[in-house]
Parts: sequence; C-alpha cells; structure tokens
Amino acid sequence: MNHLTKIYGHRFNRVAALTDLSFAVDAGEFVGIMGPSGAGKSTLLNILATIDQPTTGTVTVNGTAIGALSDSATAKFRREQLGFIFQDFNLIGDLTVADNITTPLTLVPPVPANLASRLAAVAKLLHLTALLQRYPAELSRGQQQRVAAARALIAEPSLILADEPTGSLDSLAASELLGYLTQINLQEDRTILMVTHDAYTASYCNRIIFIKDGTFFAEVTRNGSRARFHQQIIDMAATLSGGIAHAPRR
Repeated sequence: MNHLTKIYGHRFNRVAALTDLSFAVDAGEFVGIMGPSGAGKSTLLNILATIDQPTTGTVTVNGTAIGALSDSATAKFRREQLGFIFQDFNLIGDLTVADNITTPLTLVPPVPANLASRLAAVAKLLHLTALLQRYPAELSRGQQQRVAAARALIAEPSLILADEPTGSLDSLAASELLGYLTQINLQEDRTILMVTHDAYTASYCNRIIFIKDGTFFAEVTRNGSRARFHQQIIDMAATLSGGIAHAPRR
C-alpha cells in the first residue's frame, strides 16, 4: 500500500477515510489491522478487495498494480488471487457445505479438473469432511465460519482477507477458528490480512498495524509468547487512545 488516500464527498462536504497510508505485507505473513471505529479499516479492506478505488495512491499485490487493471482483469484477479472470510459467513442456505466451499471455482468456467481433490484437502484441513453434505442451517456458527474459511482457501489465493472473522463467534469457536487460521498460514504458507478490533484475536497474528484517522499510527511485531504479544497489543491500543504516535517500520 503506497500513499493511499480515500476521500468521499466533494467540495465542501469532503471526508478523508484514508490519508497517505503506506505499509507493506510480506508473503507468508499473518498481519492484523487494528484501530478505533472510523479509523478507515473497512475502507482499506474494500480497496484491497478491489471493491473500491483509492482517490490517490496504489496497491500492488505480487507485482500487480491492481488499480490499473481492466474490469475483466480485476474480476480474474479477485477470483484467482484473493480469498475472503466475512464476519457474517455469507453462506448460501440452499447449497450443501461442499457446494458452498466450491462456489468460487464453479461460478465461472472452466471448472478445475482437480476440484474434488481441492475440496477434500481443504475439508480435511478444517475438519469439515464429515459435514460436506449438510446445509448451513444444520451447522453451529463455528462450523459455518470454518466453511467460510474453506471457501476462501479452495481457490489457492495469494492473499486471504478476513473481516472481523471472530466477531460473530463465542470464545471457544473463535479460538478454534484462529487456531485453524494459524495452521493455514504456517502449513499452506498463505498470506493473511485480518481486520479486527479484538486484542485476543489479534494476538494470533505475527504483526499488528494500528491505524488512526485514516493514517498509519504504529505497529507491533510478535517476539515471544502469544500471551506477551497480547499484552503488547493491549498496551498499544491504550497508547492509540492517548494519541501518541510511533514511527512506522522502514
């Protein structure tokens, strides 16, 4: 992300959601984005997801400047390079778990020849094999979120975007999902960028980027136990509330 600025409105009714925001995420990282309500987290995620465009600045993923792509190239990029895990799951009630997971690969032909093996692999990874013929209404919320995670994984994307993925889960289901995301990050070498407001959820990441008023505020990198990292995140969140900015990583 290079000098991203996003302004809504015009003339005398202009609101800056992002202001000159820059940071980088390395391949294979598990990065959290945190900040108070109105900090610009959702705007940032929408730009990364190619749902929205910045007013100025660029986003480059794997060497591709996504803002310069045509509509068809953007759709192809989104389908092949990005995976999405939403807070509200966004599962289709009339489809089985198997069909929900494979939807990203069956909506637009050609359907991959190895679809069955991909489905089997992600189902095994997320402990969904026994649930593949069930429907979303027959699952717990934690199981539904694991289906959403499997759907994000099956296209083998370069980048997984997670928007408050534990926000609708109880503590046990949240811990279970975060454990799976950690496993996905480590075993599948998937890059994950997760927006969250919760310090416990963020403690499963490797690095946290804090934004405030649409701009970079600080970052914290994990060096040690998750419990220690959790406390560092809490401390930085308190600093964020106090408004003392820290220099970005160079």
